Order: sequence, then structure tokens, then C-alpha cells
Amino acid sequence: MSTKEFKLPDPGEGLTEAEIVTWNVKVGDTVKVNDIVVEIETAKSLVELPVPFAGTVTALLVSEGDTVEVGTPIIAVDTAGGAGTGAPTSVQDAGAQRAVEPGMEGSPAPKMEKAAAEEEAIEEGKIGGTTSTGRTAVLVGYGVKQTEAVRRPRKGAPSVASAAAPAPVAPAPVAPAVQQPTPRAEEPVAAPAARVGGGRALAKPPVRKYAKDLGVDLDAVSGSGEGGIISRADVDAHADGTAATTQQGAVGTQPAAAAYQAPVFTRGGERETRIPIKGVRKMTAQAMVGSAFTAPHVTEWVTIDATATMELVERLKKDREFKDVKVTPLLVLAKAMAVAIRRHPEINATWDEAAQEIVVKHYVNLGIAAATPRGLIVPNIKDADQMSMLQLAEAIGALTATAREGRTQPADMSGGTITITNVGVFGVDTGTPIINPGESAIMAFGAIRRQPWVVTAADGTETIEPRWVTQLALSFDHRLVDGELGSKFIADVGAILADPARGLVWG
Repeated sequence: MSTKEFKLPDPGEGLTEAEIVTWNVKVGDTVKVNDIVVEIETAKSLVELPVPFAGTVTALLVSEGDTVEVGTPIIAVDTAGGAGTGAPTSVQDAGAQRAVEPGMEGSPAPKMEKAAAEEEAIEEGKIGGTTSTGRTAVLVGYGVKQTEAVRRPRKGAPSVASAAAPAPVAPAPVAPAVQQPTPRAEEPVAAPAARVGGGRALAKPPVRKYAKDLGVDLDAVSGSGEGGIISRADVDAHADGTAATTQQGAVGTQPAAAAYQAPVFTRGGERETRIPIKGVRKMTAQAMVGSAFTAPHVTEWVTIDATATMELVERLKKDREFKDVKVTPLLVLAKAMAVAIRRHPEINATWDEAAQEIVVKHYVNLGIAAATPRGLIVPNIKDADQMSMLQLAEAIGALTATAREGRTQPADMSGGTITITNVGVFGVDTGTPIINPGESAIMAFGAIRRQPWVVTAADGTETIEPRWVTQLALSFDHRLVDGELGSKFIADVGAILADPARGLVWG
């Protein structure tokens, strides 16, 4: 037997660990080079990992839900099982054996992937990039992606800890809140079910908490689960029996009018849910705390008449050049910020504490905050200031779609210079956003609503009319952006939204 261990590769971007989300293979399965065997979650994205050698899976060395460090062995494969089959047994063998299986490292790249060959090569042993055999890898997260026409179906995900799960550790018994009545002689007392290994009651933490809230002593409860494990239903049954006995014993001991029966509410599920802080949520929390307590934040607001912007959006939706892209007011705001940065480049800067310098960026990597099922992420559009309105619309559409699928690459979330957070999509008027680390400003875009507005005609007369009104809020780092610069920048952005023609003059 020749067993090889596949270690968690280095995902780059300074990440040192990842969580095992789903195993796609189980012990005994046969795998080939570049089969997707596991899905992991780093602090920045979901990643599918291909195995670098072929053979038979002999062990899954970590369980789903475990967080492991880079370099930790995660799966063992007996490569002797691949010998004599004609299939390459490792990444190194694939080129020498002239493997031609589509999607396998060492095979000719499909024509649709040809453009990727010009990408910068990544060191072998890391995920993605150009492989040592000359084949260009298409990235899915960090992993090698097979085209839809040749992708092999995933195999059923097993439970790694299927052999023998350790018995849960139970805390000290909870003292009963209700005195148990002494049973009558003619009523036999049901003894609790025998427990595995004796000792304290076996129950999961949520059930133990539930019993404590009800004042139930778990040592007095009979467990109906395997090995005497106590379920929520067991606690309810015990509590109902105790309550009935207590009420019967109280009859005639006090006036009915003096007895108050508190209402009992039945809930369909657990009373609390605990969500582990890890992955994207953990990184976001750390970044926001670091930013809030490092950069002195100042926030300014402006309320504007965005009727002209709404009219422009409607015209662009009917323009045949924009028929294949989504046109929203966010697109106009993105372009307005690029124009305003050209007039006030110092807003597009960062504070270098180590060098004691202010670094002004002469490029705009515009971040768009996106809410995803995995938490808030901020991918950015590279060189947004060089793009036309159509190019910006295409970039925003691609960025949003990728974020929703959880496939945003770490490179797309690094190097941002200024950010937009669109709280208006949730019906929120505005807010005080926290600056993304490494940047100096962030713009909150509020909801656009129909509101009464004082309109001044050319002859100076004023009338009140229903208009499209919105609010912008700009938070900036007061170490390098003073009140004058921040005020001029947000005023210029607001002026373009009020009259998009200004963008042509200032641009």
C-alpha cells in the first residue's frame, strides 16, 4: 500500500486557516487527479479543492465543521490502487502519461479557457493558476474548475465521525426548582432508563438549557434516545407530569381565587440559536473593530433632488446599448464618485502609519458592499475611473452575481480605495457607515423616495412639487480628510446626481 496525504494548500492573501464545509467523497471511494473532493470556507470565499493524485480514499482526516491550518493533512489516498489503470496517479505524472481526460491537470485546455493561459503563474502547491504541466487552470474559488460539459457528479458526502462519536460532556446536575411529590404506595415509580456507562444524564446543550429554564432535574428524566440520551420531548413529558401532580396536591389547600395560573406558551423550536463566529463574518467583525478604533470617523449628510438621475436611468434602460445590463441609480452614483474623485484626488488616499505618510492613489478601485448569505463582503471594481457607463454597468452586474453565488475571489476583495454601501435597497434613508480598512472614505446611498420639494423656476418663483429625493452620507478618516475636502467631495457627488450633465462638464 502506498498512501499519500493531501495537505490543506496555501490559499494566499495572508490566510492561514479554513473550515471544512462538505466532503464529496467517503472512505473507499476511488478518485482521479483533480477530482473535487472537498469544499472549504476561508475568511474570504468558498473554495472547491481538487485532489492532486489518484487512488482509493483510505481516510478523511478532519471532520466537516473543523477549522484547520494550512499544511494540515485532510485526506489520505492509497495511490497503489491507481497503478495499472492507465490513469495518472499524481499531478506530476499527468503530463508524462499524456492524460487527455478533460478537466484533468495536464490535459489540453478547452478553447474557452485559452485566454486564461496569459494569467500569472501560481507556485505549484498553491491553489489555482497555471499548472506545472502547462495546462491553464480555471479558478473556482481557489480550485481547479472543470467545464460543465465534463464535470463529474459529486459523490455522497459522508459523516466523517461515523465510527464512534464521543459521549457529550454534561455539566453539573441542575438543582430541581420544583419539589417532587412522594408517590403513593399503589403507584409504582418508573426508574430512569439505564445510561451509557452510568453517571450523569446525557443531553445536548440546548436540551440541558431548556430543562434548566423549566426547573427540571435531568437526573430524574428518562431518556428515550439511543443510550438513554434525553430529548426535548422527554423534558416536556416529565414537566407535564410534575405540573399535574403538583396541582392535584394543591387542591383544597388555598382558595381558588388566590391561585394564579401563569399562561404556558408552547414554542415550535429551540429557544435560542448559536451561530459560530468564523469565516467571512469573523474577518468582517475584526476589520470593522480595527477600523472604528483606528481611524477617527466623521460623517456628513446631504439631501438632494435626484429626479434628473431617475429620468436618466429610465432613458438608459431604453437605450439599446444597455439592453443586456441592469441600469440602476447605483450606476449613476458610481460614475459620479469617479468624476468627483478626479476633482478631489486626496479623498482617494490611505494613511500609512508605519511610514508616517499619506498615500494618494491615482487609480480608483471602487468597492461595492454586498450582503451575502455568508455575511458582508466588499469586492471592488478595478480602475473604475477609466470605465464608461456601460463598462461600469457590466462590472457591477458581474460583481453582484459572483458575490451572491459566494464565489468572489480574494483578489477581487483586496486593493480597494473607496467604497459605496447601498442601504437604500433595504428602504433605509441613510446611515453612518464604517470605513473599509485601508481606505479613507465610504459613501452610504439611501433610499430614493417621492417627497415634496421646493422647486425654484428660472424667474425665481417657488413651487412645491413631488420629486425623487435621496440622502447621501459620507464617512471619512479625519486624519487625512478634513471637513473642507469631505464637504466638497460629497457636495460634488450630490450635484451630479441632481444634474447628471455636470458630469460631462467636470469629467
